[in-house]
Amino acid sequence: MTSGGLPQYGESDPAGQRRGVPGVPYGLPYGESAAPPVCPRHPNVISYVRCQRCGRPTCPQCQRPASVGIQCVDCVRDAQRRTRTPTTVAGAKIGDGRPVVTYTIIAITALVYLGQLIAPELSVHAYFIPAWGLAEPWRFLTAALLHVGMWHILLNMYALYLVGPTLEGVLGRARFLTLYILGAIGGSVAVLLFANPADQSWFTPVAGASGAIFGLFGALALTMRRMKRSDTQILIIIAINIVLGFVISGISWQGHIGGLITGSLLAAIYLYAPRRHSRWIAVAASIAVAVLLAVASLVKYGVF
Repeated sequence: MTSGGLPQYGESDPAGQRRGVPGVPYGLPYGESAAPPVCPRHPNVISYVRCQRCGRPTCPQCQRPASVGIQCVDCVRDAQRRTRTPTTVAGAKIGDGRPVVTYTIIAITALVYLGQLIAPELSVHAYFIPAWGLAEPWRFLTAALLHVGMWHILLNMYALYLVGPTLEGVLGRARFLTLYILGAIGGSVAVLLFANPADQSWFTPVAGASGAIFGLFGALALTMRRMKRSDTQILIIIAINIVLGFVISGISWQGHIGGLITGSLLAAIYLYAPRRHSRWIAVAASIAVAVLLAVASLVKYGVF
């Protein structure tokens, strides 16, 4: 013993333990040795490497490289679960992949146009005609897949190609697709509301994705403002196209305005909803806008 009462190397303390014996951890009775450490996930594998986070033995199969040393798979999984996934201003996951919805819409629209060229008589059942909208409600949407002439589809799909990927990345695939569909329907509803049952407008067929595209234009303008970027260019494009709708004959300015209002309304809710409840608010808002469009149409038809 030392003068201070502490046992020296190899001596026993009052509790009968040995101190300083190589290979024997402190606290083990003299003459006994510790069992070799084993991996908790693989008890048959001896491992002297320990996780830098939890300190448990970790076999090579369960080791994951970390910034310092290694971590076990359980700690890595727990860290990933606790880490928040970065999101956009609309609550969509960042880096969710290629704009699949945008390219799919373009592909479907192109195939439908090819079908128009092969069997043009089938288009009659898909144009939106106000007089037939109540009996054949699918026309409110299918009209957005039809186009009159090559330039018509090229201009609309090129506009979708320009603005679609950006909006799809910010809003997320589900909200982007919902906005496109409801924007198309909103354009048809506007055509219905402005049509007069007493004149030719009640029987004039309308086709094209312009209503949906204008909905995307309005959404893009709000997105730029929400991200504190200049929205001047997109506003100028919207203004020019609205004016052209009144100046050039054969363009449905009603569909443009209807799509613009519908898309802008939805985008405002998607972008400015509280982040914590953005998903449920987006679902409720989409349903509410769809119901509003349906009610407006039924009122026009005199059902209500």
